[in-house]
Amino acid sequence: MNRITRIASGAAGAVALLAAPVPALAVSTNGAAETAATVTTCGYSGLQAGLSTKVCAEVTGASVVLYGQIGLAGPPTPDTPWPPKPQELLTRLSVGVVGGESLGSASGRAVFTAATVRVDGVSVTVPCGSTLHATFAVESIWRGPAPVEVDVPVLC
Repeated sequence: MNRITRIASGAAGAVALLAAPVPALAVSTNGAAETAATVTTCGYSGLQAGLSTKVCAEVTGASVVLYGQIGLAGPPTPDTPWPPKPQELLTRLSVGVVGGESLGSASGRAVFTAATVRVDGVSVTVPCGSTLHATFAVESIWRGPAPVEVDVPVLC
């Protein structure tokens, strides 16, 4: 096996490992540890403040952690200075039960340069069978928000 083939094979294996969901440990009522799989669901990417954004949910049983992600919208043009100038952004994440009540929101500030930023938001526990609707909005001094959304079933 030549060197390039080994590198490609190793990279393919690493991608497969990184793509697999990581199970979380839950403790049952009798104290024994059991495995509860964490499922991550993200909505479609959107453009806000000139950046790519999306909202995601990590569901483990009836517990849900919702967060937003901010990243580059694409490769920079050849004349763009690198690294780009940091942007201060205002963020807002909100979540509710589809057809029901609001479960909370989180507002804050994030500074974006070139690396993807995770903006932690809301953690909730909901009844099994619920469907959550989350929105994530990002705005800068020059551009207003265009929220991205995701609907997430909590199947337990």
